[in-house]
Amino acid sequence: MASIVGKKRGTATYYYLVESARVDGKPRIVSQEYLGTAEELAAAMRGGGLGLPDRTGHKEFGAVAAAWGVLEDLGVAAVIDEVAGPGPSGLPLSAGTYLVLAALNRLVAPCSKAAFADWWKTTAAARFTKIPATALDHRRFWDAMHAVTLDQLAEISRRVAVRIVEATGVDMSSVALDMTNFATFIATGNGKAPIAQRGKAKQKRADLRLVGLGLVVTRDGGIPLTWHAYPGDRPDVTQFPAMIDQLRGQHQAVCAAAGVAPGGSPDMTAVFDAGQNSAGNFAHLAGARLHYIGSVPASDCPDLTALPASRRVIVDKERFGGLTAFDTRREVYGTQRRAILTHSPELHNSQARGFDGTTLAKAGRKLDELAATLARGKTRRSKDKVQAEIEAITRKPWVRRVITWQLDGGQPRDLRLTWHVDHDARTALEEELFGKHVLITDHDDWPVAEVVAGYRSQSEAEFSFRQMKDPHVVSFSPMHHWTEHNIRVHVFTCVLALQIAHLMRRQAAQAGLPVSVRVLLAELAGIGETVLLYHGGRGRPRAHRMLTETTPVQDKLTSIFGLARYAPRR
Repeated sequence: MASIVGKKRGTATYYYLVESARVDGKPRIVSQEYLGTAEELAAAMRGGGLGLPDRTGHKEFGAVAAAWGVLEDLGVAAVIDEVAGPGPSGLPLSAGTYLVLAALNRLVAPCSKAAFADWWKTTAAARFTKIPATALDHRRFWDAMHAVTLDQLAEISRRVAVRIVEATGVDMSSVALDMTNFATFIATGNGKAPIAQRGKAKQKRADLRLVGLGLVVTRDGGIPLTWHAYPGDRPDVTQFPAMIDQLRGQHQAVCAAAGVAPGGSPDMTAVFDAGQNSAGNFAHLAGARLHYIGSVPASDCPDLTALPASRRVIVDKERFGGLTAFDTRREVYGTQRRAILTHSPELHNSQARGFDGTTLAKAGRKLDELAATLARGKTRRSKDKVQAEIEAITRKPWVRRVITWQLDGGQPRDLRLTWHVDHDARTALEEELFGKHVLITDHDDWPVAEVVAGYRSQSEAEFSFRQMKDPHVVSFSPMHHWTEHNIRVHVFTCVLALQIAHLMRRQAAQAGLPVSVRVLLAELAGIGETVLLYHGGRGRPRAHRMLTETTPVQDKLTSIFGLARYAPRR
């Protein structure tokens, strides 16, 4: 259905030919064509005026403008240029500007540096940044990346974190720490990137070289404060001291910038999961004078998991529903520490469904297949090899506890397998472990509810990694870099993109729009810029630019991120 719609901007009204249709059952504008002002329409009907445009175009505006605005407000490019100094001669833009543009692309539409200029042309950014696509050849990005040393990169990261805290007032008294690795496509024989090594791949790509990354993010908004890249073959637990030292230095820098004396700096609490546990790491925490909230596997605390449910009490019905806890002290890694056993009915039910429907079912199918193969008497494997295969199928501790099996026969053709689920053992396992966590902390004065809330902030760090593995927005990949230096600079731009994304998410939430990064960027991407070109008798075509029709949510985002400052002027 077509209609003419007037849009008032300032004192003038502009008219559009709008076509609407139902999309997912709801009326939506599917096309919009600018017609002109009332005077232009009248002149066109009389045979004069601009009339209908000769050509039209559409450019991305909302997401790139919002992200650019945050980067500009923080002055990130200026920070980079101040630390790195003058860039190589011949660069059309400063090194800081190129790195900021790389982060902007990571955030909005990740692509290679070779494809950057083509992507830039699809956006309205050249108009409001005054940066032409001709300045964005991929070789210029390489020059800018090499203009920043790794020592300078560390200082830049520290200063950006300080700027973020100063500008936003984000609370950094409680932070979450986590680590992961990313698969790369660096050739095995490439010796220029020792940071990329084969290890335990968290993306299940054991055939690829990995780059490890540790992040410390704030509980308030999940804003990354510091990062640490390391070779992918090193266990996460070995990188913990380096992360803590960086965090402590970052915290002191922010306190100094805020005018707080080091001795009077506020306490900081580091939150981490059981993967970082070691006696040495706890000692390092104590030496850094950082508080902590961590966890130990519930299976390592049989004295606590064996306690009857009557020993646990509801933590906070309003905040955590049916979560119950038992607060005590026990020896953990050589020292008496506060330990809190928690039980979540939701986690209990989820683990029960996952164990029965996935873990146990998968092991059962494999055992049935092996039993059927043996029953046909066609196997040539020895009894020892068959037994080793059964042990591999039932290698997970919970599976071993509930599945019993027997392998009869001596010769390969006589081997027969029988197995069954021990339901009494299954019930005992569920009662003992399902839904339970054991938290440890040095906050002896905190209520249990605050310790639980603090530990759950660990999800902010985990969410950051999930976001970086999203191939569409704020993505680590594609990474077309093959040297140690460029990989580390690439990581910096990815973390910078993540910082901006979560700052935007926090800003929207504070304004009453609590949405995910992906939803936020999708809504912003819906704010486009229409370009209308009118060819006159001579000279360059006359261009009319205006933003597309927006929804109420997009109108609110336009206000939140101040997009009017980048909107086309008529």
